[in-house]
Amino acid sequence: MRDQSIRGHVRNLEQQGELVHFTSPVDPHGNVSALSWKTYDRLGKSALFSNLEGFPGWRICAQVIADRRKWAIALGVEPDTLIPTLGERIREPVEPVAIDPAGAPVKEVVKLGGEVDLTALPAVWHSERDPGPYIASGMAIIKDPETGIRNMSIHRMQILGPDTTGFLICPRHALRIYQMYQARGEPMPVAMVIGAHPALYYAAGFTSSYGLDELTVAGALLGDPVRLVKCETIDMEVPAEAEIILEGEVAPTGMTPEGPFGEATGTYAMEGSTEIFRVKAITHRSEPMFYSMQCGIPMTDTQSITGTCIETVVTDHLRSVEGGLDLRDVRLLGISGLMAVVLKLRPRVEGQAKTALMAALSSPYLHPKLAIAVDEDIDAGDLRQVFWSLTTRVHAERDVIRIPNTRIWSLDNVSDIVPGMSPMYRIGTKTVIDATMPADSAARGRFAPAMPLNLADVDPRDFLD
Repeated sequence: MRDQSIRGHVRNLEQQGELVHFTSPVDPHGNVSALSWKTYDRLGKSALFSNLEGFPGWRICAQVIADRRKWAIALGVEPDTLIPTLGERIREPVEPVAIDPAGAPVKEVVKLGGEVDLTALPAVWHSERDPGPYIASGMAIIKDPETGIRNMSIHRMQILGPDTTGFLICPRHALRIYQMYQARGEPMPVAMVIGAHPALYYAAGFTSSYGLDELTVAGALLGDPVRLVKCETIDMEVPAEAEIILEGEVAPTGMTPEGPFGEATGTYAMEGSTEIFRVKAITHRSEPMFYSMQCGIPMTDTQSITGTCIETVVTDHLRSVEGGLDLRDVRLLGISGLMAVVLKLRPRVEGQAKTALMAALSSPYLHPKLAIAVDEDIDAGDLRQVFWSLTTRVHAERDVIRIPNTRIWSLDNVSDIVPGMSPMYRIGTKTVIDATMPADSAARGRFAPAMPLNLADVDPRDFLD
């Protein structure tokens, strides 16, 4: 059976030279966020901390899926084939299976009732203006009260006390289910999964049609059914190899002040209020590993999870919208805070690139507001090449198009809030930039890059002593 844990992924990262293991004392409420962010920003590596001040016996991992290389290690594929492979696998959902609790590592430690203490978890204080530690890596598993169909999605939780957190619900499937419980006047049972295989985090961030069990998507990515075990206090099944499970309920009424919080945009979400989550039980593995999903200014796992999902969905969307499109790559620029996407393609006819760009901004994801098309000779993931293409192949009058008064991602603070609505609903301007060469072969020559003579035949290593 394939390992379905985050600790197994961390071991693989370390074995392949993608991780720095810190054994000096560190403080989850002080320097862990800065250390993990700089470890990736400066070194391109994940981080593991095994000497936590105030939290003996715990470890923290961070930045474990911040780029395609780390995703590829998680899924056992090559980085260049990651997005096509994801697109293929998610078409074949794999139903999860139940296992005996005796064989479930997440049941090695069980704490109920008065034993519950969220402040004993090494939750990290992420950004400067955050009011305190957050659990940012929690995946909520809930059920439709009428059909029993599961839904899994990522929700941030500000720790408010030993058994209480905030519980942010965005206007998507989870809100739809929560409103069903509200209509019944009942609390919504929730199992929060903290620390699991990256395939589960991809599934939790994946936008799908209502009713699709995200755990079947995770199984498809793993090529193995997700192994589930029953919760202790609620009617819910959770991944048996997760690090931590928080069992509890979201009250049907009542709100709590929450935020600000350093978000995936790299800016702060507006301070406001959220629903309230009450924890009834905590189960976890022995020698537990807390997954600190790095948040705030890019580049972090937060942008990478959503960005990888967007790349997969936009790629599939474009293949269905624009027949005959010679699409080579789709890159969501995580450093843009998820709001810019680059398409690499070879236009066959004039206007085709602009059609593709408009389609990319009309996918199931609202996040991108800027779409750029580059030609087949440009690396869509290399900003130096993308910017060169913008300066040498774009005639602004005909190649830059603005589309005003369009629905925009809720976290885009520069865009206007829809009158009478919450900040979850915004309207703004989307922009497309066609930085491709003309489709006419005869005209493409003057846009060709001036490459060094005999570049393909020269390897500098051959000339070193």
